Amino acid sequence: MSSIADPTTRGRVRKRARTTGSLISLGALLATSATLLTSAPATAAETLLSQGKPATASSSEGAAWTAAAAVDGDLTGTRWSSQWSDAQWLQVDLGSSTNISRVVLNWEGAYGKAYDIQLSDNGTDWRTVKSVTAGDGGIDDLTVTGTGRYVRLQGVTRGTGYGYSLWEFRVYGGGTNPPPGGAVKVTGSQGNWQLTVGGQPYTVKGLTWGPAMADAPRYMPDLRSMGVNTVRTWGTDASSKPLLDAAAANGLKVMNGFWLQPGGGPGSGGCVNYVTDTAYRNTMLTEFAKWVETYKSHPATLMWNVGNESVLGLQNCYGGTELEAQRNAYATFVNDVAKRIHSIDPDHPVTSTDAWTGAWPYYKRNAPDLDLYSMNSYGDICGVRQDWVEGGYNKPYLITEGGPAGEWEVPDDANGIPDEPTDVQKADGYTKAWNCVTGHQGVALGATLFHYGLEHDFGGIWFNLVPDGLKRLSYYAVKKAYNGTTAGDNTPPVITDMTVTPASAAPAGREFTVRADIRDPDGDQVTPKIYLSGNYANGDKRLVDAQYRSLGNNTFAVTAPEKLGVWKVYIQAEDGRGNAGIETKSVKVVAPPVTGTNLALNRPTTASSAQASYGDCPCPASNATDGDTGTRWASDWSDPQWIQVDLGSAKPIRTLQLVWDPAYAKSYEVQVSDNGTTWRTVHTTTTGNGDIDTVETATTARYVKLQLTARGTGWGYSLHEFGVYS
Repeated sequence: MSSIADPTTRGRVRKRARTTGSLISLGALLATSATLLTSAPATAAETLLSQGKPATASSSEGAAWTAAAAVDGDLTGTRWSSQWSDAQWLQVDLGSSTNISRVVLNWEGAYGKAYDIQLSDNGTDWRTVKSVTAGDGGIDDLTVTGTGRYVRLQGVTRGTGYGYSLWEFRVYGGGTNPPPGGAVKVTGSQGNWQLTVGGQPYTVKGLTWGPAMADAPRYMPDLRSMGVNTVRTWGTDASSKPLLDAAAANGLKVMNGFWLQPGGGPGSGGCVNYVTDTAYRNTMLTEFAKWVETYKSHPATLMWNVGNESVLGLQNCYGGTELEAQRNAYATFVNDVAKRIHSIDPDHPVTSTDAWTGAWPYYKRNAPDLDLYSMNSYGDICGVRQDWVEGGYNKPYLITEGGPAGEWEVPDDANGIPDEPTDVQKADGYTKAWNCVTGHQGVALGATLFHYGLEHDFGGIWFNLVPDGLKRLSYYAVKKAYNGTTAGDNTPPVITDMTVTPASAAPAGREFTVRADIRDPDGDQVTPKIYLSGNYANGDKRLVDAQYRSLGNNTFAVTAPEKLGVWKVYIQAEDGRGNAGIETKSVKVVAPPVTGTNLALNRPTTASSAQASYGDCPCPASNATDGDTGTRWASDWSDPQWIQVDLGSAKPIRTLQLVWDPAYAKSYEVQVSDNGTTWRTVHTTTTGNGDIDTVETATTARYVKLQLTARGTGWGYSLHEFGVYS
C-alpha cells in the first residue's frame, strides 16, 4: 500500500492517495496443487477446486477422522472415516457454482462398493451425476458433467464391515466456465439503468486487484469462490494479459484501467498542464488506443476506466482559477479518450474514476461521451446516493473502491493519530458499502471493493482482505455480500478490547504492556504475534517483528523501540487454517525517565554552528536544552561539530541523555571542563546508532560538551535534547 495523505475537505466523499507502484504483490496466497495430481493427472484446463474448502459429513469415526481431512491435500496421512453403517455421506462446498469435470476418490481400506456423486446449488436439493455399483477401492477417477456449488459422495453400500474411509476427495473443473460473452452495454433510462453482458443483466461484484498480473492464475479461483465476478486494475499494458486470461478461465471480467497524471489523489502522481501540454495528451491517446485494440476482443474485458482521482489530484499542482481551468481541461481530455475508445471498441463502456462526488460536475460539463461515472468512496459511501440526486446527474455510476473508513475519515486517538477501526468494524464497513450500492437500484451498477491485496504493512493491514495471504473478517464479509452466505467456512479469530499500557508514555527501549481478548469462533488453537509499525514515527510503513514476551492470558510485555514518537502496535492472531484476526492501537514512545535533576535545562547553550533556515529550522543550540523533544538543534553538514552547555557552576554529574534526531553522531566524545577552556574526556564512542544514548559517568564540572567527529548520515548533527543529570 502507499502513503495515505489528507485529502481536500471539498465535497462529501474524500479519498486517500495511492500510487500505481503500491499495487505489487508480496507473495503467493494459494499453494500449487501439483502434488495432488500424481495418481490421475487432470487435463490442462482443469483446476483442483476442493482442496481446503469447507467439508462436512454425515458422521465421523472420531475427532481424528473429520470431513476436513479428506480435502486437506494429504493423500496418505489424514483421512475421513464414517461410522460403520451404510448411507453415509461426505460433501464439500466450493464457494460458488462451478463447472465440474472430474471427481477422484482415494479410498482407504474401508471403501464404498456402491455410491453416487451428487451436485447441488443450495446444499439441499441434489442431483446425481454419476453412480458406481461395483467399486473395488483404491483410486476411483470419475468423469462427470455438471455445474454446482456443492459436491457430495453419497454412500449406498459399503465394501467392508467398517464404514467409508477416504484419504482424499478431489473435485476438478472450472476450466470450461468462460465469462459471459457478448457486447457490454449500459441500457435503460434515467434512474432505471442496468449493465448487460450479451444482453443479460450484470451487476458488478468486484474487488480491486493487488497481486502481480503474472500471479493471477494462483488467485482467481479464490476470488471466484468468494462470488467475485469482476476485478479492477489501474493500468493496462502488455503485462495485463495473464490477468485477463486467468479471469476468463475462471469466469470473471476485468475493468481495464488507464493511468493519467496526477493520479491517486493528494500526494502522488505528477503535474501535467492539460490546457497546454498537447504532447502528453497525444501520447496518452496513442498509448490507450494501442491497448484497447489489443484487448477489445478478449473475453474477460468488461469496460475501460480512464484515470484515477486526477480531478482531486490536480489541487497539488494548481490553485484558484488555474485549478478550475485544469480540471475542466482534464475532464475534456477524458472525453477525448472516451471518443477514441468508442471508435475502436463500440462493444465496451467507458468510465472515469475520481475520489469525490465533487468531481462529477466536471464530467457532466465536459465528458458527455462517458457511458457512466465511477468513484472511490469509503466511510461516507452512503452519501453518494444523496449527492447523485442533488447533482441532477443523468448517468449511472460504479463504486470503484469502497470499504471501511479510511485514515482521513476517522477521529484521532489520544496520541493524535487516526484511530484505526477494528477488524469487526472493518468487516461491517464492507457490508455497509455493499448495502449502500445495492440500495441505489437502477443507478449504482455495482462495485469493486478495496482491496484484494497481499501487502503486510501499515496500509495493507488497514485495507487488505488477505495480508500475507491470511483471510480476515473483511474477506468473509465480502464473500457473504457476494455469495449470500459463508456457511461452512472456518472463520478468523476475533480480537476485542485491545489495550496498551502506558499508551502515551512508553519509555524507549523498555517494556510496555499489550493485552486483548482473543476468541476463535471455530474453537481452533490460536497463535498470537506482535508487530510494530513506525509509519508515524519515522515514515517506515513496514510491519516489523516486535520483541515481546507472553505474560499469559493474552497479555504481552513488548519492548518499545528506541525511536521516539507514535508507533502502531499490532496483535495478529492466527488459527492455523489460513485465517487471522488483526487489531492495532497506537503507543507513544518517550525518552526514558532519568532520576535526578536535569542540570542543563534552560541553561546557556552554544554550538559550533546551527541551521538557520532549512525544513523546520531555525534550530539554535538552545533547542537542545529546552526540555521539549519537539524542537531540535541542527548543525552544518560537516565534521567536526560541537555543542556545549554551561551549568553555571561546578556540579556533580551522573547521567547524560541524548535524544537524537535522525541526523545522529556515529562517533563523538563527552568532554567536561571547569573553565570552558581546558577539557577532559569522560566518554567516547565510535558506534553510535542514533535514537537515544544514555551515558553514565561520575564526575564534577561546570561545562559539558559533545565533541562530534563523525556523522551517521549525510546531514549534519541534530539533537532534540541534551540532558545532564545530577
